[in-house]
Amino acid sequence: MAKAPKTIDEYLSRLTADKRRTLQAIREAVAAAAPGGEECISYQVPAFRFNGRVTAWFAAATNYCSFFPGAHPIVAHAAALARYETAKGTVRFPVDRPLPATLVKKLVRTRIAELAAKAPAKSKPAKPAKPAKPAKPAKPAKPAKPAKPAKPAKAKPRTAAKKTRA
Repeated sequence: MAKAPKTIDEYLSRLTADKRRTLQAIREAVAAAAPGGEECISYQVPAFRFNGRVTAWFAAATNYCSFFPGAHPIVAHAAALARYETAKGTVRFPVDRPLPATLVKKLVRTRIAELAAKAPAKSKPAKPAKPAKPAKPAKPAKPAKPAKPAKPAKAKPRTAAKKTRA
């Protein structure tokens, strides 16, 4: 079994030329839509991380390629994705009919906006720490029980050897 890829280039190098070309176009479109995004491998497939959060993944399968921008972007752009097979968070497309770069960029920008809206406000004050409970006093140790005297071993009676018939 092959080792999991460590980089997107390593992942792409294992693919056929047509799949590599298709996913390279997706890679370039995602990078253009998320300047400052960081390439990474997540769940053993290529991904882009933006502001510490994974924004999109892409992968090749036997008969198709997939782009994973999350559920919200797919719902938001359902009309533009009507000609593609979609599922929650996934867009599947044939290798010879890749997603247009403009559509990929829209999906990524929508995902970035979604993550920015979900990001917790950094200006929240920290909750005050609860006062520590006083320690309970230790229980005194129980005195050890006296050891029982050992019982003498019983001698087993010897039995006579059985006679065997000849």
